[in-house]
Amino acid sequence: MFRVRPLLPWIRSSVQTTLKLQTDTSKSESVRRNLRLPHIGCRSHCRTVSNLNNRGMATGGEASKEEVAKAEAAKEEPPKQGNRLVASKSPYLLQHAYNPVDWYPWGEEAFEKARSENKLIFLSVGYSTCHWCHVMEHESFESPETAAIMNEHFVNIKVDREERPDIDKVYMQFLLMSKGSGGWPMSVWLTPDLAPLVAGTYFPPKSRYGMPSFGAVLKSIAKKWETDKESLLNAGSALLAALQKNQDASAVAEAAFEAGSALQKLREGINVHKQRFDQTHGGFGSEPKFPEVPRLNFLFHGYLVTKDVDVLDMVIETLNRIGKGGINDHVFGGFARYATTQDWHNVHFEKMLYDQGQLMVAFANAYKVTRKETFLDYADKIYKYLIKDLRHPLGGFYAGEDADSLPTHDDKVKVEGAFYAWTWDEIKAAFTDQAKRFDDITPERAFEIYAFHYDLKPPGNVPAYSDPHGHLTGKNILIVRGSEEDTCANFNLKPEQFNKLLDTANDILHVLRDQRPRPHLDTKIICAWNGLVLSGLCKLANCYSANREQYMKTAKELLEFLRKEMYDPKQKILIRSCYGVAVGDETLEKNESQIDGFLDDYAFLIKGLLDYYKSTLDVEAMHWAKELQDTQDRIFWDEKNGAYFFSQQNAPNVIVRLKEDHDGAEPSGNSVSARNLVLLGHYYDDNSYLQRAGKLLNFFADVAPFGHALPEMLSALLMHENGLDLVAVVGPDCPDTQRFVEICRKFYIPSMIIVHVDPSNPEEGSNRRLQTKFKMVGGKTTVYICHERACRMPVTDPQQLEDNLMSYFSLNRA
Repeated sequence: MFRVRPLLPWIRSSVQTTLKLQTDTSKSESVRRNLRLPHIGCRSHCRTVSNLNNRGMATGGEASKEEVAKAEAAKEEPPKQGNRLVASKSPYLLQHAYNPVDWYPWGEEAFEKARSENKLIFLSVGYSTCHWCHVMEHESFESPETAAIMNEHFVNIKVDREERPDIDKVYMQFLLMSKGSGGWPMSVWLTPDLAPLVAGTYFPPKSRYGMPSFGAVLKSIAKKWETDKESLLNAGSALLAALQKNQDASAVAEAAFEAGSALQKLREGINVHKQRFDQTHGGFGSEPKFPEVPRLNFLFHGYLVTKDVDVLDMVIETLNRIGKGGINDHVFGGFARYATTQDWHNVHFEKMLYDQGQLMVAFANAYKVTRKETFLDYADKIYKYLIKDLRHPLGGFYAGEDADSLPTHDDKVKVEGAFYAWTWDEIKAAFTDQAKRFDDITPERAFEIYAFHYDLKPPGNVPAYSDPHGHLTGKNILIVRGSEEDTCANFNLKPEQFNKLLDTANDILHVLRDQRPRPHLDTKIICAWNGLVLSGLCKLANCYSANREQYMKTAKELLEFLRKEMYDPKQKILIRSCYGVAVGDETLEKNESQIDGFLDDYAFLIKGLLDYYKSTLDVEAMHWAKELQDTQDRIFWDEKNGAYFFSQQNAPNVIVRLKEDHDGAEPSGNSVSARNLVLLGHYYDDNSYLQRAGKLLNFFADVAPFGHALPEMLSALLMHENGLDLVAVVGPDCPDTQRFVEICRKFYIPSMIIVHVDPSNPEEGSNRRLQTKFKMVGGKTTVYICHERACRMPVTDPQQLEDNLMSYFSLNRA
């Protein structure tokens, strides 16, 4: 979601009267006051398709199994002649490289053709793990008849939204403004000058449920362009002018934050979350349910400030439900994109890298707050999934895995969940086949326990209303309805017996599952998302489990990968993405025409580097973070009005620069940047960073309700207004000093920064004032805990430090 001043009524009226094409688009929940626009209800490949599914309706877009099978049978051999996308590196564009559609990549060649032939542009935006993108491809883009219409009347362009989020966000904004909701695949018709005219998401091949067929839409727009071009042009040019005017919007002066604003916004944000909290199933709102990690981390911070037990209960209950739910891959690890049912059971099985990185942080925070090993186990299983299934051998991580796969190697039609769901008999047979692995427990007994714990049913446990296409008929999605204690009590098991049985059973199924056809792997390596993983690894390492060294080794290799492969040291700029080939293959490819990093690439990586510094005290990571922040300020900062644009100034073929003001599946780049600026300001004792943070925060001060729309930014506001907690550890680089630092890292203190002062090497630090201010006491490593330059008595005893931190920052519920 991006800031757009009150244009909505005029825009909708203009667009709707320009072209009378009705699509089934339900309203997304609005998080803005007055005329602010609703955010995208589904971050994945649903527009409102998922909502139709959840009501038990066959969507207008899903082809029947028979239709898909016929289409597959009719094209046993793919076309030999590829289109212009064959030269692409993007896995999504390559999926369309042999469509009969004369696709172009986004670029001047396509625009020149549109101008010279006076044709409209049809822009199709999606990504390679997008289920509904696949559906529309099979139904329409692989159809010679549909392709003929497209090729005759339009210049057709494909964009990978993950590769070019700047293009995606601009036209998604138009879609949201004109329809009220959005998602992928996104379909937009543009003038040769790139002004949007008409937009939608998925269109079926035949008219269904009030939705026009894609062919009818194409013909209608083509006819309108031929017979009534002026009305289309007038709407497009007026809209473009309105969008461009809004990129110059200034902050609302009367909404600027004042002393005490942070606590007032905190109370408001907490109340909104309490109202939306699902008391029965955890999470917020009804289906579909997303992890929404920025909300969870905000609530942890909110509890620390308010000590309101209900706030802590909301976030812990939500993480418990996510961990127990079908959204969790209990067999091996990692989390699906979202749940389609309110109880987190049936899910959309796509696994995305940004979710894994953020959930590692959330579970690490939950462990620090509660000291419950379960949360650490969830995070560790995410790590194992990343290492096995998403890691490039040189250290970077791939974008994600698809929801769809072939049920067997002999099948030709992919279905959603085929890789993850199980029949009752499959699991029972697997346990019988591996009976010896259960030691003194019979396979029948092991299966009985396993089926009880994961709520397995002989006819399957997926309700029909949540599976309208029958992809999961007779299948089970593992979910824990009770608890480990319930299962142990029911079967008179000791916890260690139960855990051993569960580990054995899941390993058996994991090995068996790996023999199935795997879902498609998107081997694109995205800088921003790898920054989120870097944060997750560091936060997890700071829990100090037995695997800390392993986590930090992976984090170090990731940092080195990003610096070597996704950074241009001469220009000091980041590169958006590069491309692997497969897990285990060291081949690494890059675009011939480099795509520079966007705001999120800088903000998320800077955050990861600051978290890496906190985990290692490696001052070089801190210095690189500062260098990247300086570049970010130079190429994205709005000097006139404040805050950061998503794209660079003078970026080619980007019709408008936008500023995102919503924390969704990922936090916005501005929210993360506000936090980064506050931390850098204190680490480097540089007030210019804090002033910039203040101007950024005030630019978004009129967003309402602030804590619901921008939970991550509200955390930054709390840090900016209330100050940070400085822990200065004074002593040589030795085990004693490390012990003090380890104690500090184990606590959940979002406003804490750690500075190591080495008396023998004062030049290495980032903050010269601190390097000279603090001294060792009695020749011992000494710790100072300060808030806004007011310091408590120095501590030289580790136990006393831990007791003090418990006293100052205790999260004791008593």
